[in-house]
Amino acid sequence: MKTAYINCTILDGSEQMKPIPQMTIIEEDGKIVAIERSSKKTVNYQVIDLEGRYLMPGLINLHIHLPSSGKPTKKQTDATKLVKLLTSTALSRAILVGICKNSAKTQLMSGVTTVRTVGGITNVDTKIRDSILMGKIVGPRMLAANMAVSVPGGHMAGSLAYEASSLEEACHDVEQIIKDHPDLIKLMITGGVLDAKTKGEPGVLRMPPDYVKGCCEVAHKSGYPVAAHAESPEGVLVALENGVDTVEHGSALDENLVSLFKAKKSSLICTISPALPIALFNKNISHSSEVTQFNGKVVMDGIISGVKTALANDIPVGLGTDSGCPFVTHYDMWRELVYFHKYVNVSNSFALYTATKRNAKIANIGTVTGSIEVGKSADFLITEGNPLEDLSALRTPYMVVTCGRRFKHPKIKKYADVENELDKWL
Repeated sequence: MKTAYINCTILDGSEQMKPIPQMTIIEEDGKIVAIERSSKKTVNYQVIDLEGRYLMPGLINLHIHLPSSGKPTKKQTDATKLVKLLTSTALSRAILVGICKNSAKTQLMSGVTTVRTVGGITNVDTKIRDSILMGKIVGPRMLAANMAVSVPGGHMAGSLAYEASSLEEACHDVEQIIKDHPDLIKLMITGGVLDAKTKGEPGVLRMPPDYVKGCCEVAHKSGYPVAAHAESPEGVLVALENGVDTVEHGSALDENLVSLFKAKKSSLICTISPALPIALFNKNISHSSEVTQFNGKVVMDGIISGVKTALANDIPVGLGTDSGCPFVTHYDMWRELVYFHKYVNVSNSFALYTATKRNAKIANIGTVTGSIEVGKSADFLITEGNPLEDLSALRTPYMVVTCGRRFKHPKIKKYADVENELDKWL
């Protein structure tokens, strides 16, 4: 039986979207088959009366890590030791899978109908992706990278990324990852905020350029795009010169980097969410050292500057949260839209467009999802209020629909302390 979502106000995901009231969307077998005025007859349809509520494409989060919740701890965890523990026995591996399943489900219940994982543990991400596709578990559409590739002393080396000590090892790691049929390959080109040892070091180049080039060649030969963690101009330069398709986080951009982005047809993924708590929170709240807070501010300023320059030069910019980092939960994609609006000075409609149709295009799934159009997947986020007026309307979904499957008043476990601190910066 077809489902008719009647009396809805459509926000279609386009760049210049405007509310279209009193509309009906017909869904069949998980796809949109018609978009009509609500006066049309809906005989023999299952009818969902939305009573004027706002229906838009489900959000797309292009940068998440499933193994952690985002709930902060007072002391930084040794990620390498923790991963060894979680993969040491059948019981611990089952616990790990359960954590990742819960993270994926939380993304969905918050209104995110598609996620892109960019660093996980072993091949857990692709297994969860496949279980969702087979209907065995509940979750969003997943584009999964599994483990990333790093170098000794590099970002997430030994935890969410393999350590490659040579060009041959780096290429071999990519080949091993490909065996589990991921959707993309992730490289850790520079250091990050939490692993920096001195002020001004968060984006220090770690991966040699020839490693980046070799990994990209192996990945592209097998048809996989490459995403790269890069938090400095030097890191972005190495990424672009050697074949990376999406630069994650980014930095301030000069004319050369702008030209390279355009020549390589690469995209920049904006992630303000993980930098903001480190850069702006009181150190007693973030549990950051002076060095970490300084570097967090460097990264946050670089991301915002780079994104502004990219948009001014028509370089595609996508959005992701880096969910799993401290104070970055799996239910707060809406906050990234708010930060994008507040710090990059884009309109609410442009922020919503970026998190839906633009993100879908960057992820090469623009023909599948990202907008309300006939033939696309029935991936909807339905809210009481109009996010074009106030993006916080996205905070509490009335209903989430993924491939036609509905979740009304979705329930999410939230962390009150995290909510209270983050709300101060809206």
